[in-house]
Amino acid sequence: MAAGRELVVSFGEMLIDFVPTVAGVSLAEAPAFLKAPGGAPANVAIAVSRLGGGAAFVGKLGDDEFGRMLAAILRDNGVGGGGVVFDAGARTALAFVTLRADGEREFMFYRNPSADMLLTADELNVDLIKRAAVFHYGSISLIAEPCRTAHLRAMEIAKEAGALLSYDPNLREALWPSHEEARTQILSIWDQADIVKVSEVELEFLTGIDSVEDDVVMKLWRPTMKLLLVTLGDQGCKYYARDFHGAVPSFKVQQVDTTGAGDAFVGALLRRIVKDPSSLQDEKKLVESIKFANACGAITTTKKGAIPSLPTEAEKKRVLHLTCPFCLP
Repeated sequence: MAAGRELVVSFGEMLIDFVPTVAGVSLAEAPAFLKAPGGAPANVAIAVSRLGGGAAFVGKLGDDEFGRMLAAILRDNGVGGGGVVFDAGARTALAFVTLRADGEREFMFYRNPSADMLLTADELNVDLIKRAAVFHYGSISLIAEPCRTAHLRAMEIAKEAGALLSYDPNLREALWPSHEEARTQILSIWDQADIVKVSEVELEFLTGIDSVEDDVVMKLWRPTMKLLLVTLGDQGCKYYARDFHGAVPSFKVQQVDTTGAGDAFVGALLRRIVKDPSSLQDEKKLVESIKFANACGAITTTKKGAIPSLPTEAEKKRVLHLTCPFCLP
């Protein structure tokens, strides 16, 4: 990572989530829905900005009411929008999402195609990407052309300019033509990432093994990586670096909505890493950064919605001192 840079640039999708007005029902049972901004890469950018960091977003929105609303949300949250382009011929993506009473999350997507899928390599803001200290992305932008080619080109530009590459696959099986295609494409760029974060569900999906033991996790380790993380929900996080590995417990809170908790975790961790890149080689510093990220993820679960619940700069001191005001005794 080039010295003196602290900008985190997120690449990928931003969309409108429609969530039921009541909890614990299927999409078919929901009496009504509320709209909420979503999209993991955009959430990460906003998480970084709310914690006082520099962040920008690269992606494509529909030239419609929802697209302009999302662009305004980025702007209002201090995220640079110089990488955002609009498509007059395609709509902003929509997703209906609910957490059913049985604990299973249910999705229904409307993107056939949506604007985010149509971003081309020629539309990339190259100067913005070159300024990134960290270039962060998921896997949804790998599903279809021309966005896949744009994604690969953006990674090349960032890497050549000295950025760390940060990858959170953010698996959404319903969007892929098959499980095999999802696994193949997600792993197709695995070796290029410096920092990778997966959930325990994604770990099982990618390895085919229902376990979070070290020998299973190490199947995803590559010698080129600087950090591999496995998030375990309310059980915390496991970390693997070149010279050390371990686990950091989470904070026990009264959960309301887990949407966006993983994005808050990633944003908070990237914010700490760009401030002090030496934490990738110093286990004590890394553990403190993961504690900070765990706290931010935990706080996010105490409120409804992803973006509205992301910790702000005003909450940062309480998070930094780990005196989480929402934590259970």
